[in-house]
Amino acid sequence: MPPGPAQAPGRGDNGGVSEPARPHHKLTDDGRRLREVLTYSRRSTRFTPRQAAAWAAHHEAWVIPDEALDDPGFAWSSWFGREAPLIGEIGSGVGEATATLAAARPDHDVLAFEVWRPGAADTLARCAEAGADNVRICGVDAVWSMEHRIAPGALHELWTFFPDPWHKKKHHKRRLVTPRFAAIAASRLRPGGVWRLATDWSDYAEQMVEALDAETALTGGIVDRWEERPVTKFERKGVAAGRSITDLCYRRLV
Repeated sequence: MPPGPAQAPGRGDNGGVSEPARPHHKLTDDGRRLREVLTYSRRSTRFTPRQAAAWAAHHEAWVIPDEALDDPGFAWSSWFGREAPLIGEIGSGVGEATATLAAARPDHDVLAFEVWRPGAADTLARCAEAGADNVRICGVDAVWSMEHRIAPGALHELWTFFPDPWHKKKHHKRRLVTPRFAAIAASRLRPGGVWRLATDWSDYAEQMVEALDAETALTGGIVDRWEERPVTKFERKGVAAGRSITDLCYRRLV
């Protein structure tokens, strides 16, 4: 049973920590909500009629409840209903890339992290239209989930397309791709596994290269645009604003 509001997940009656608290569940010693630096902000949860219909039709089968991850014995395969090579996507947005890429890989399971629920609902609709029933959506913080719920070497691929640039300098600390996260991601890829990224912010691309080049378990760099990746609304928006698109590809060393 998930812990009540007065107790952070992972704290037993003896005060010992057996499991780390999920983001938004962390409390100070006197019981107040802990202010956290996260890579995202919570946005509106209001659905359009199309999103509401997609959510009603598919969320029970394809959306993993947040509280399910509180079980220390949690297994992704139980939600996919099979054992298959696992691909992770961080920030699926409205699912434009997710649905197309997953439909082309029916022998893989695609785990899409997306905290914005209307975007998750759009992803459900697109996956249904594409026949991509090998996608599951998770709304729990991707950094926490990668560190605590994905086993080392479990991912065959990782996709991070147009993560929030947090373009104001004072917000750069909230960017996803950092040396710390590069180390976590690299450890979760299998040897030879690939991490594909894209951004339309040149300074973020530079930060990505710096962080990923410094991770000794990875090799790679800036590459030509990945032809399989659909042009999404985020890419179109960046191009319309005059920004150039940077694709990166890194591979986990043995």
